[in-house]
Amino acid sequence: MRKILVVTGTRSEYGLLYWTMKRIQEDKDLELQLIVTGNHLCPEYGYTVEQIKKDGFKIDEEIDMLISSKNKSAIVKSMGLELIQMAQAFDRLKPDILLILGDRYETFIAATCAMMMNIPIAHMNGGESTEGAVDEQIRHAITKMAHIHFAGAEYYRERIIKMGEEEWRVFNVGQAGIENIMRMELLDKSELEEELNVNLDKLTFLITYHPVTLEVENTVEQIDNLLKTIQKFDANYIFTYPNADFGSKIIIDKINEFVKNQRNAYIFHSLGQKKYLSLIKNCDLVIGNSSSGIIETPIFKKPVINIGNRQKGRLRCGNVIDCNYSVIEIQNAINIALYDDKFKKNLDYVNNIFGDGTTSIKIVEKLKSIKLDKRLLEKKLTF
Repeated sequence: MRKILVVTGTRSEYGLLYWTMKRIQEDKDLELQLIVTGNHLCPEYGYTVEQIKKDGFKIDEEIDMLISSKNKSAIVKSMGLELIQMAQAFDRLKPDILLILGDRYETFIAATCAMMMNIPIAHMNGGESTEGAVDEQIRHAITKMAHIHFAGAEYYRERIIKMGEEEWRVFNVGQAGIENIMRMELLDKSELEEELNVNLDKLTFLITYHPVTLEVENTVEQIDNLLKTIQKFDANYIFTYPNADFGSKIIIDKINEFVKNQRNAYIFHSLGQKKYLSLIKNCDLVIGNSSSGIIETPIFKKPVINIGNRQKGRLRCGNVIDCNYSVIEIQNAINIALYDDKFKKNLDYVNNIFGDGTTSIKIVEKLKSIKLDKRLLEKKLTF
């Protein structure tokens, strides 16, 4: 039986891995191994390890590694703690393949361990671009470490090949977020209102704003401008927590202060995939700088305001309005999304470019069939 080790460190990443993990778990020829780390084990970010357990997954190792500090070095020190524990876990579990997703520093450490221990790495969502965040460098570094590539769109598959990866290693499997939407039974409006204790008859903004790690010195100004702008609109303001990058505490503190002093403002540590996707479906506007605003909203034909540079370089559909960090730019973008008849009419014609919802089927098929031999481990540069 082939052992597939999955490492997850954030709620959003876990949500994207969920169906692939389920399919691995149910396959008679595969054994799912699971390491949980990062935000999942932090009460401040919702202690989402409990959700993973509720979903029926056996956790083989919990790696507690986050150091809480205002210093930039805190993340680096956290990575050091993770590296030692990850190597010990790999020694114990002896996986045949490591499966990881995306561009987080927790994922980078897992990839580093696997590379140095000659464990084949299967990487989801390579070839993408987020120029405003350090995630950009991490993602491409993992691509050069990885032995199997599961890209989320044909354009990304081609980009991975242009990075010098051998074509036989690279597969377009579509975005896992699309599979979540197609396979999950979402809550209807009344059920969601009861779950959140929010009246969704009112204009509703869903807001997720993460630190822009290459512009961290501007975090206060960025979040202040966003909060100043949305106050100009009579709406429900529903915030989800940012990730645990440097600068996240500034954002959390600012949002909590806003929620305390503003009617119809709410903040959630973690909505979970079902409530989060149901809220996208039932809100009027998605605002922020999260990849979910780019990837998952086209299915719902929902307008999105994408602020700043964090998602710069990523493919987007016609429902996304890009703007800079200024109050006037954000306000103008919201006005277009809500009141511009031409833009609103075009939402009906937005096409999903991120796959057909069969991502987990395609990934598991390759994990089962690919040969674990010398050819797989020996990387070659093709240019």
